[in-house]
Amino acid sequence: MTLQELVNRAASLYSDRKAVWFDECNDKPPTFYTYATVVKLAVELTAFLQKHCDQQGKLEIGLYCYPGIDLPSWILGILQVPAAYSPIDPDAPSMLSAYFMKKSNLQYILVENDKINKFQMSHIGCFCHNSSTIEHIGLTLFQMSLSNTDLNSQVDNMKSKYEPFKATGNLQPGYTICPDQTKAKTSEGGYMDVGQKDSLAYILHTSGTTGIPKIVRVPHKCIVPNIQHLKSIFEITQDDMLFLASPLTFDPSVVELFLALSSGASILVVPNTIKMMPAELSAALFRHHHVTVLQATPTLLRRFGSHIIRSTVLSANSSLRVLALGGEAFPVLNLLKSWKHKENKTSIFNLYGITEVSSWATCYRVPEEVFSADLRTDFPIPLGSPLLGTKVEVRDTNGSAVLEGEGQIFIGGEERICFLDDEITVPLGTMRETGDFVRVQNAKLFFLGRKDNQIKRHGKRFNMECLQQAAEDLCQVEACSVTWYQQEKLILFVVPKDDLEERETLKELQKRLPAYAVPDELVLIKALPLTSHGKVDISELNKIYQNHLNSRRRDSKLSGAEELWERLQYLWKSVLGLLDDSTRISKDAVFVYSGGDSLKALRFYDEIEMLVGKAVPGLLEVILSRSIEEVYRHILKILFPDEDQLMNYDSVVKRKLSGNSGEDFHGKCIKLKSERGLEVASGLIPFIAVGRGNNFFSMNFTKSFMQAHNAVQVGVEVLQQPSFLHLVTPSIMKSHVQGYETENRILTVTNKASKTDCCSVQQIHAECSDVTTAELALGIRWKSNTRKCVDASPLIIIPSKEVSASVYVGSHSHAMQAIDLDLGEIKWEKNLGDRIESSACVSKCGNFIVVGCYDGLVYVLQSSDGEIHWTFVTEDTVKSSAVVDPSSGLVYIGSHDEHVYALDIYKKACIWKLHCEGGAVFSSPCLSSFPHHLYVATLRGLLLAVNPVTGNKIWKSFLGKPLFSSPHCNEKYVCVGCVDGNLYCYSHSGEKVWQFSTNGPVFSSPCISSLTKQEIFFGSHDCFIYCCNMEGNLLWKFEATSSVYGTPFVFQSDDLKNKILLAAVSTDGKVWILNAKSGTAEGVDKLPGEVFSSPVVWGTKLVVGCRNDYVYCLDLYITGKKKS
Repeated sequence: MTLQELVNRAASLYSDRKAVWFDECNDKPPTFYTYATVVKLAVELTAFLQKHCDQQGKLEIGLYCYPGIDLPSWILGILQVPAAYSPIDPDAPSMLSAYFMKKSNLQYILVENDKINKFQMSHIGCFCHNSSTIEHIGLTLFQMSLSNTDLNSQVDNMKSKYEPFKATGNLQPGYTICPDQTKAKTSEGGYMDVGQKDSLAYILHTSGTTGIPKIVRVPHKCIVPNIQHLKSIFEITQDDMLFLASPLTFDPSVVELFLALSSGASILVVPNTIKMMPAELSAALFRHHHVTVLQATPTLLRRFGSHIIRSTVLSANSSLRVLALGGEAFPVLNLLKSWKHKENKTSIFNLYGITEVSSWATCYRVPEEVFSADLRTDFPIPLGSPLLGTKVEVRDTNGSAVLEGEGQIFIGGEERICFLDDEITVPLGTMRETGDFVRVQNAKLFFLGRKDNQIKRHGKRFNMECLQQAAEDLCQVEACSVTWYQQEKLILFVVPKDDLEERETLKELQKRLPAYAVPDELVLIKALPLTSHGKVDISELNKIYQNHLNSRRRDSKLSGAEELWERLQYLWKSVLGLLDDSTRISKDAVFVYSGGDSLKALRFYDEIEMLVGKAVPGLLEVILSRSIEEVYRHILKILFPDEDQLMNYDSVVKRKLSGNSGEDFHGKCIKLKSERGLEVASGLIPFIAVGRGNNFFSMNFTKSFMQAHNAVQVGVEVLQQPSFLHLVTPSIMKSHVQGYETENRILTVTNKASKTDCCSVQQIHAECSDVTTAELALGIRWKSNTRKCVDASPLIIIPSKEVSASVYVGSHSHAMQAIDLDLGEIKWEKNLGDRIESSACVSKCGNFIVVGCYDGLVYVLQSSDGEIHWTFVTEDTVKSSAVVDPSSGLVYIGSHDEHVYALDIYKKACIWKLHCEGGAVFSSPCLSSFPHHLYVATLRGLLLAVNPVTGNKIWKSFLGKPLFSSPHCNEKYVCVGCVDGNLYCYSHSGEKVWQFSTNGPVFSSPCISSLTKQEIFFGSHDCFIYCCNMEGNLLWKFEATSSVYGTPFVFQSDDLKNKILLAAVSTDGKVWILNAKSGTAEGVDKLPGEVFSSPVVWGTKLVVGCRNDYVYCLDLYITGKKKS
């Protein structure tokens, strides 16, 4: 019996009944297919595949799609070829998908038609068209290219990511693999062969979170007994409605789908995004479609929230007959009791299984009586009885059966066999190790959990045994053990052989291990402590390390300034990976320009405080902005406040801060273009200013001005200021740029860039011209050389008059440039007193540009020619970007001197300044209109709400870790990212509403746009771009190829099919254009340098700074349209 035979048998009995429902949960009514329609479409797809696919040997076909109305027909059509289907998640990391496709040796991939662009961008040059598209079925067939170098490269990257410690070679093709007989008790004789014709149903891979992902090939003989037995247990009939809760790459989806389609029942399918929205999902399942059978993970159930579970899912009159929970540890009974209404009749089941023996192995129905109020609440829920054809064993570490007590669970059966990775033949009755431990009590199995050493560090999950194995391979190591001290530090304890040099040992480990697996510290011990059972005593090791820390603190009294200087240099080189460099560190060396970044700065900060044995206030700010000599002097003042222990350096020229205009030392203004910028005159100039993170500021526009820019009239003069994006009419962002249609062919972008600067999409098409072109392309319009890195983000100003728009941006070369947005010509350039990392801000009148500088000054420059109007002196570096109040015209800006300032640039006066309680202000203030608040974030981890008029504090919240991210707000909330990996959301009254966790520090500022109303976009150092709603729920996330430091930007243009798009950059120079609603990639380009600047878009032009010294303007255009 096969899966397709089960479906066809039901279809012959229930041809007119509804087989599948698809509900987008929007204004559109749900759609359905009858069994007759599902089978008809499947037959058409089967005929198509039989015609175009080589059926020699076993045939396996990938399916790259999202769940939809056609899904059952697509799967059935593949199975009937006959072939095995292999789901590929469009949202999975491309490296993982590439590894899976290559490892599975998939020759054919069916791609959903509207996912072709995403598929080709993710797997460049790996596949080519095999045939024409099957339009009415919605799929296109691709075949693996003969030359798939790019796919091999992705697979190699995947192997290096997941197999950093594997020393053995791969098994050769054709090698027959038999599981270790010591671990698998098998029946005599008899094998199952993967090459047996028509035997396989589907191919999946394990998650890969605990090591390299395993490829799992599942025969019909393994999965069909699951379907048949659960159908009987759940008493499924043609009147049931089941829900496709699991992703296609998770094997319970097979059970959900075929339980329904083998019974004449209906299966409900909803978009993935709806599964993340509890209210919409519960309404679809129980109010609109009256789902009767729900198989889900406990996490999915919990996502509804206790209120919806009690009032809807498990209410007294719930439509749900069966709730089967599996895939994770079963919830505790008292929690279930709190969810379940006393009159609820839903039967609840506990399912257990592993993908390696797909899908479920055991099932247990929770007795109704355990929900009675008088039963004790600690009633444990067992795993239950084995399902049809399944054998379950519990074994101890010696492989002996456990009849009472604890052991590891093994799963198998005579024909319940899957093929893992390269296995070709497997003995019948093979038992698979699960890695899960249970307690056997009175012949029942109770789940205990996984007894391994997996931890998550720097966003990566790995097994600590890998570090131990790598260390044990070193000749100087006698024995070792690893602990995850207080879930913060990875400590390697070593019993050394002879002379072991700690520094050399760490260097050797760095060569052998990925960065996230290198220990924080190596501790030498004489012998490993053991428990009474002869195992390493981890608790005793933790005590040893605690004593080690205490000893270090006692011994941390440095003999003097000279020792501090020497040890500081060592730590500097160690953190930056420069221990092999014998060159003396220059006293003027700055951490961030010596290879450091914000993450390394935090580590350097921790190492210094450990070295000196005490907290050093303000140290992080000094590390990030000053030289090593100034770091040293800052520490010295803390350690020896009453002693003159400064080293005998050559005199250092001290920064001279003056209240004068500074024109005597700030160089000449270089006028490179005579054309005037914004008109310098008293009164207001109509203009629109666009800055990072969708910060809009618009003043005094007229109706004709708005129409000229394809925007509607707004009946207020002060339209917008940063963070008030809920007031902006979305069409203001739809700046129209003229374009015209060309032939449907690949366009060659002509611009000033060299050939190597051309966008990667074009290069792809040049190499594979028979592949459908990417819809959205990027090409360099112009680039401007600033002579040093550009970390500042651009400001674009669009004047009302017939004057070209300007880009204002500063550089580490001290240069501030005004650049023509259309032509890329420099209108003017002004050299300031030091490096510029602050992003520019425009004044209320439009006549001035305000920017901070490393020399501690806030510069107010004339927007027309760059001449200095005024400079204001702070006491330290200014990296913060200013914000202007559209009502008063006051400018607010922070400084590393731990103050935020309110400046009247017209009166050339400081109205007020506020000390921020010991924390430098790196990020930019944020202004809210209603209520009228100024929000300030500090590197001490403090979020402040300040009265913008008086400078008085309204409320504050201490987050404990530095805030590099700038706050951003809407009418209800203010959000800010933190290096602790969270995005925090507060109400305007100071109440923390929610926090959203990522797997890396968040330096990116949140972006909130009127175009998307209720979404927040931000990046993280875990390499993901996130979109969550105003309730803090994840809507989607996109994995970039590197950390995301800058702030995303939402935009929309008529010339880009009016889609709402998101621009974001990763630090490796990739510029990503995503669909803001779905998170799918629409386009990508790569700049030739790292990027810490944030992109700003106007119309179809994207401007961003790069660390290769250039500012870039990229044209965005639809392939087939010529850019203007």
